[in-house]
Amino acid sequence: MKEFDRQLHERVRRAEKVLTTYLPKEEEASFCLNVVQAMNYSVLSGGKRLRPVLMESSFELFHGENRDLLHPFMAAIEMIHTYSLVHDDLPAMDNDLYRRGRKTTHAVYGAGMATLAGDGLLNFAFETALLSFAAAGNSAETECVISALRILADKAGIYGMVGGQGADLYAEHDQALLADEKQAEETLLYIHEHKTAAMIESSLMIGALLAGATKEQVGSMEQVGSKVGLAFQMQDDILDVTGNEKTLGKPIGSDEKNEKLTCVSLYGLS
Repeated sequence: MKEFDRQLHERVRRAEKVLTTYLPKEEEASFCLNVVQAMNYSVLSGGKRLRPVLMESSFELFHGENRDLLHPFMAAIEMIHTYSLVHDDLPAMDNDLYRRGRKTTHAVYGAGMATLAGDGLLNFAFETALLSFAAAGNSAETECVISALRILADKAGIYGMVGGQGADLYAEHDQALLADEKQAEETLLYIHEHKTAAMIESSLMIGALLAGATKEQVGSMEQVGSKVGLAFQMQDDILDVTGNEKTLGKPIGSDEKNEKLTCVSLYGLS
């Protein structure tokens, strides 16, 4: 376990270094400085860096060599993940004031600036991912970058994370849905597969793709990502009830407060 922890720590450190390299420079921001500061505050508030770590691990699994292709996507996927958290914390969504042990972006900069920071991170993520084209050494690598961009956009959009978030909001306060167990189970699975698992699938798929994996291998990584994402969200649902606010760095009981459809609300803890 110590060796695993050591390797994980090293991978997180590398992900942090890559991410910092691609963040917008505040000294170059001029009139948009407030937005850039809010963006950087959001990204640099800590976190597991799970998605870029998984992307790099998948890249190494398939013996990828050109890390200049990989690094912009590692940064991009964490920017997209962070934007989703910034918007998720907004008063119109979950209205959370703390995340990762620090005040949320809207609690520091206001809801309007936090909204713009999230918008900025989403767009800057794709600006960053596009930098991989400059690192493509041949037509095959260029095609891989194009395919990776398609995956990133698809998994982050209305047929992925955004769609899952929409279903999550729609299911809030819906007691009739909980009464229909079959419908509730189908809705919960859709939410977890899209809101959480989609971006984890994206991480593993893009890492494999940029390493030169076959279409079948990339598909297999998508399946792995789906299982990892579902397990991750199930744990998150449980920790919202059983966790410690100091350890988690955010308030517990948020799901119950917002009457969300979760594994716990549907099945209980046992």
